[in-house]
Amino acid sequence: MSTEGSRRRDVTVADVAKAAKVSKAQAARALGNYGAVSDDVRERVLAAAEELEYRPNELARSMNTGKSNTIGVVVGDIENPHFGLATRGITDTAKKSGFNVILINTDEERAAEVDAVRVLLDKRVDGLIVAPASSVDTSHLQQVGESGRPLVLLDRAAEGLDAETFAVDMGGISYESTKHLIRAGHQRIAFVSTLTSDHPYTEGMKLGSSQISDRLEGIRRAFEEEGLTFPTDLVRLNAGDGESVKRITRGLLTGPDPATAIIASDGLIALGVVEAIQEAGLAIPRDVSFLMYDDFAWTRLTTPPLTVIAQPVYDMGAAAAAALIRQIEGRKTATPSPAFVARLIHRGSVGAPRKAGTPIPTAG
Repeated sequence: MSTEGSRRRDVTVADVAKAAKVSKAQAARALGNYGAVSDDVRERVLAAAEELEYRPNELARSMNTGKSNTIGVVVGDIENPHFGLATRGITDTAKKSGFNVILINTDEERAAEVDAVRVLLDKRVDGLIVAPASSVDTSHLQQVGESGRPLVLLDRAAEGLDAETFAVDMGGISYESTKHLIRAGHQRIAFVSTLTSDHPYTEGMKLGSSQISDRLEGIRRAFEEEGLTFPTDLVRLNAGDGESVKRITRGLLTGPDPATAIIASDGLIALGVVEAIQEAGLAIPRDVSFLMYDDFAWTRLTTPPLTVIAQPVYDMGAAAAAALIRQIEGRKTATPSPAFVARLIHRGSVGAPRKAGTPIPTAG
């Protein structure tokens, strides 16, 4: 029976040893780069391994050394370019240090994150980088430390965890961007987020995301400083898919006291908001001003280009990976973790609000 096209048998250490005319123990030492072995034996073994296209058994290696040279990464939504860019920073940094990356997406669901952490620990990753779906319910992340493997947090903080966290101070940039909108004349400012909640937002309610809590606190502080009332009725959570974002946007722009400006908490929400505005026959910023988190290439290609809050997302991912690898290798840091700062980039999507009493046109 022909075996053409069938899977080739994996080349073993014994095969390499036979080809190099050395013992299996010598071949294993040369391939694993441990123990005493002569230069002549090493050269013969490596040449044979290359000729036979030998690939080491990583599971066996990890069982022998206790290290897998693999890090686990858990993020909320890989479709979101924010996490895509952060993951690129992680993988680039990991590759330079000889580490592979296993990436798991959770759709911002805590139950999926619990399963992801368990799977990664079972796969014996050397450490984990997690963007926690919840900044409050973190018992499963406590178990990472108990397993003896290091944990680094990305993008969000988590209560009660002694873990290095790489994130931007959202409160400060949210305050600055809200001030910018207020000074342009806006008081009916909406905020749209994917954060899930069983109840509509009310001021002071406990939220599961440190990022969203900090952003809303920044908005509240800006209104309070100006002697204005924070329009909590315009805070919209549970913006899941594109259709729900468009439905939320239509609701914000209708009624007796509509929003005159909208802040989108990420790039995917921003796409849905802009699409809904266009479908309604409205124009930015003539009919509604718009501001969004994260600076992607497409935000500069719209008419007008969009005002954004730019975050050093790639650098955050790279720093998180470097910190995790440092912990895995048992090295101490001589300097504190870098502070990451977001910037408000002014473009053309913020203008004065429509005059009171001027009707907002609707698509015919």
